[in-house]
Amino acid sequence: MADLTTDFLGIRSPNPFWLASAPPTDKEYNVRRAFEAGWGGVVWKTLGEAGPPLVNVNGPRYGVVHGADRRVLGLNNIELITDRPLEVNLEEIARVKADYPDRALVVSIMVPCEEAAWKAILPRVAETGADGIELNFGCPHGMSERGMGSAVGQVPEYIEMVTRWCKQNYDRPVIVKLTPNITDIRQPARAAKNGGADAVSLINTVSSITSVNLDTFSPEPSIDGKGSHGGYCGPAVKPIALNMVAEIARDPETYGLPISGIGGVTTWRDAAEFLALGAGNVQVCTAAMTYGFKVVQEMIAGLSQWMDDKGHASVADIVGRAVPNVTDWQYLNLNYITKARIDQDACIKCGRCFAACEDTSHQAILMKPSRVFEVDDSECVACNLCVDVCPVEDCITMEQLAPGQRDPRTGQVVPAEYGNWTTHPNNPMAKAAK
Repeated sequence: MADLTTDFLGIRSPNPFWLASAPPTDKEYNVRRAFEAGWGGVVWKTLGEAGPPLVNVNGPRYGVVHGADRRVLGLNNIELITDRPLEVNLEEIARVKADYPDRALVVSIMVPCEEAAWKAILPRVAETGADGIELNFGCPHGMSERGMGSAVGQVPEYIEMVTRWCKQNYDRPVIVKLTPNITDIRQPARAAKNGGADAVSLINTVSSITSVNLDTFSPEPSIDGKGSHGGYCGPAVKPIALNMVAEIARDPETYGLPISGIGGVTTWRDAAEFLALGAGNVQVCTAAMTYGFKVVQEMIAGLSQWMDDKGHASVADIVGRAVPNVTDWQYLNLNYITKARIDQDACIKCGRCFAACEDTSHQAILMKPSRVFEVDDSECVACNLCVDVCPVEDCITMEQLAPGQRDPRTGQVVPAEYGNWTTHPNNPMAKAAK
């Protein structure tokens, strides 16, 4: 069977599934139950000490975006870092690590952007025996207004400075958690590396308002008639997270920097995609909050089965496999041509493909008598929208035209000699690519 053991920065865990710093990792009781359920590691909910006292709201803390079947697509939270006493958290961390030496236990930290504050808390965390720390530079609400969280994560100079302080005062792995609320994720990642970070983790939550109560005209979650922006997570943020992980993995300036992937991991397939794009492990939050700790058992079983079926012996065999296939638009092969094909036996004649194509400027799907839908190759631009909106899996597929074949839309022959756009004479980047 496939070996799911991971070695992330020298921190070994029986599988790549860690619980992210969040409400499920706020106390000893939860973390012990998580480890018994099978999680390979946890990042303890963010600790802090210096600064004004922390008091969480006592009203609703979560907003939600539901799918048509009430499946949770995204959660918005306005919860702050732990409001439990630091000493209590540290005692619990030490006990848990002593009892579960084979599991990864990393501690998330957030204190004011002052060297003295970091110097004060780091030795106390080190005494617990935890495997490493994660610097929370991502939280977009509550703490950012206090000059912490994403207020630090949005300034590369601050990231580099604080990371350097931690590396000078802590002798175990330092992971920097990045905020997605920034234009170019490569800049903070580079700053973290320049500061000596052992790894980065991403993404933290996306600043958001999920909905507005149209009776009270208050954003949800509503506290006494008022609402605030919060942090958005769950399946809906996965595409954002995958892109940012890939950007760091393929950036020459951060190439080789270990990555812990976070953002909408709900199934084993999600995890495999993060691993393929360069993550060394994955962190999970919303799935555990929605389905409970035992959801990890399905993730472990699914990833193991897929790896066995594909002949992947270890998690390390997967990490980064997709990165070479992520490129900039100008290097895509413009001679690669496909056309939509409809399986008439599978078609349920709902007409969604026709409506989508007709009203998306292409008019490449024709509706014949008796609601038979056919593709007009001369108009099909291979946009793939019909495949995406069809409710029947594999009813519509894209068929590739071979080099040398005539494109019905343009009447031109696909040139066999120009199989790669990077060498195409019409590509202005061709010389640079060489």
